[in-house]
Amino acid sequence: MIKFEEALEIVEKSAFRIETERVDFAESLNRVLAEDVKSDMEMPPFNKSAVDGYACKKADLSNEMEVIEVIPAGKEPQKTVGKNQCSKIMTGAPMPEGAEVIIMVEDVKEMPGNKIRYLKENVKDNVCYKGEDIKEGEIVIKKGTLIKPQHIAVMATAGCVNPKVYRQVKITVISTGDELVEPDIKPALSQIRNSNAYQLLSQIKNIGAIPNYTGIALDTEESTRQMMKKAFEDNDIILLSGGVSMGDYDYVPQILNELGVKLFFKSIAVQPGRPTVFGTRDKQFIFGLPGNPVSSFVQFELLVKPLIYKLSGFDYKPKKIKLPMGKEYSRNQSTRLSWLPVQIGNNGEIFPMDYHGSAHINSLTEADGMISVAIGKTELKKGDLVDVRQI
Repeated sequence: MIKFEEALEIVEKSAFRIETERVDFAESLNRVLAEDVKSDMEMPPFNKSAVDGYACKKADLSNEMEVIEVIPAGKEPQKTVGKNQCSKIMTGAPMPEGAEVIIMVEDVKEMPGNKIRYLKENVKDNVCYKGEDIKEGEIVIKKGTLIKPQHIAVMATAGCVNPKVYRQVKITVISTGDELVEPDIKPALSQIRNSNAYQLLSQIKNIGAIPNYTGIALDTEESTRQMMKKAFEDNDIILLSGGVSMGDYDYVPQILNELGVKLFFKSIAVQPGRPTVFGTRDKQFIFGLPGNPVSSFVQFELLVKPLIYKLSGFDYKPKKIKLPMGKEYSRNQSTRLSWLPVQIGNNGEIFPMDYHGSAHINSLTEADGMISVAIGKTELKKGDLVDVRQI
């Protein structure tokens, strides 16, 4: 076994940046920018009103003012504001010539003769000035950004309708085991439904990669070999679910060797997920993940996700928050780094989920994150501060 930190370093050092392409910005969610996005114009593109009100001169605030026009958003002013004059203006409309400030409509009294009087003494400008948000040519989103909905809005504003992004990583999932049946089949005695594959496919899709499903390989060398050969044809990463431990029917390590895969590790000092395999073949990657669903979920989060993001050009750093333990936790064995699903209570304390082992997938359904317990550590006390890794 190697330590988890060593395994993660091996995985990340094997990564490289994949090819780029241009896409429709509206379809770029969860992609990673391969170049800076620059604005093709200033924002705002003109001095505009920040409120509904009246545009006037500062010197006339204590005087009655004649309303000379109404300026809705999207229309250019037609008149210049002179002494003791104002223009009624809507939020977002261009400032008329001659005006210096906008007084808010709720601070104004309407007078006879199409006039108004300002009811206060001081006033903010209430003007959004040309170019105060964005200058023409300014970088508005940096290369390497993972695109979120707010970034799509900025690209629309900047006129970047075909951003250059890293292409999506293609990943196939192969399940192994005669005991597995697909979820639409009610298992017979000694069978179980294949939950791992669909969990992994969802995890892949959730971070913007392209998931493929090869199916269930039978517990024979030939079935496993054929599915693995097919998987290598057009995928960047192959995820094998099960078949990587030391059982009598686990042919995977032998087949990987036949297919020219260089294996870097076969076992990690981590719980759950000790029998995790990682290797490469040219510019392709393969993970052999444990068959139990919690193990595969955790190892995807810990090892597979960082690789996917690194290939995609994103400098991924797991989100962590430091919170106190809400109760004591202890374990008997401490030879491996342990990961526990936890829930965050209303008072900000964390509580380990009721967890029966790596097959207990229900333990994750209400979990807010995971915490780790270091090698050699057997207990966490109530009030101890721990890092919660969000999932």
